[in-house]
Amino acid sequence: MHYSRIMPSSPGGRYLTSTAVLMNEVIKFLICSLVALHDQSNRDGPHTSWFATATTVYNEVFKTDSWKLAIPAALYTLQNSLQYVAVSNLDAATFQVTYQLKILTTALFSVSMLGRKLSARRWVSLVLLTLGVAIVQLPSPGPDASGEGAKSTLKAIRDLIENRSATYDGIHKDNDPASQMNRSLGLSAVIVACTISGLAGVYFEKVLKGTSATLWVRNIQLSFYSLFPAFFIGVAWKDGAEIARRGFFDGYNGVVWTAIGFQALGGIVVALCVNYADNIAKNFATSISIILSCVASIYFFDFQLSMQFLIGSMIVLFATYLYSKTDDAKQPVYVPLEKTTTEPIYPPPEQKPRLERVGSLRMNLAPSTALGISSPISERPRSPALFAKYAGEKRDE
Repeated sequence: MHYSRIMPSSPGGRYLTSTAVLMNEVIKFLICSLVALHDQSNRDGPHTSWFATATTVYNEVFKTDSWKLAIPAALYTLQNSLQYVAVSNLDAATFQVTYQLKILTTALFSVSMLGRKLSARRWVSLVLLTLGVAIVQLPSPGPDASGEGAKSTLKAIRDLIENRSATYDGIHKDNDPASQMNRSLGLSAVIVACTISGLAGVYFEKVLKGTSATLWVRNIQLSFYSLFPAFFIGVAWKDGAEIARRGFFDGYNGVVWTAIGFQALGGIVVALCVNYADNIAKNFATSISIILSCVASIYFFDFQLSMQFLIGSMIVLFATYLYSKTDDAKQPVYVPLEKTTTEPIYPPPEQKPRLERVGSLRMNLAPSTALGISSPISERPRSPALFAKYAGEKRDE
């Protein structure tokens, strides 16, 4: 994404970020729709027609509570727009590390909106995260450090709006984007994007866990409602005149399409990681992405790694791992089930022969084991012969 914004522009100019945001939502909508149709087809069975499957998915997507996804859809659209502003004014490694502040904002919104309680270990990790990001963002010693730190963020935002508006005639003259990167504006954009990310993520989680709809259906609803602010606010209102003059896909090339595709797949992969894996897998994926961004920035963008940046990055990585690490003491202990037997748990009490007097005889009414018979089928003598034998022995006594 960063390279798509700083690479040498085409004769007509660079692509408009509003069109990229809209195409990102369109790609996510198409992918999630295909996966939802395939998932519903497997549940319906091979004898169900595709029309019936599509009707079922349509009814699930546009049911009465689907409007709840309009709020996070608008927030995510604004977040994507701010991401493009951030990567246009920050190097890739700095943007990737700073963007981890969304863990802090997500935790704060989880406590306030969902009523969750964080352990002391997680609060420590959040403090470490803030410290690490602050170390990364401290300007490096040099002649330009004080000048860069003294730039006015509000003035930079006003200049950006003027220079990126549809009436700006010199937009095609941006031949040196690296010299126009504004660190202050990039940091402001990424902080606002992190705040919006935490709010939208917690709200989406609350809606997702409050209903029985599948993850793919919710992603379709989210992408569908994101199309409206992306089109009307970004494409039509912000860059409508410029798009009418240059065309919607002006400035697009293979790098731009690759960046848009990765941006769309990234949102889907995050949902899959949370749904099918756990926080440990997400932690490793986040850490690896930061390391890869640093390596790529060295080779492709001439990014100079300083000891200050390395220390801050290591603190951020450790804080991310510490926050995502589960409590071992709270893990359920697996106790294997014992083999089921037909033997009783407690031995039955020993039974004594029960004697009753019948006339002049004392008859044993206990089980037939008292007569030397091993099978306790009946408590009565089996034949008159046994009865006579038993009665004769009693008379001799």
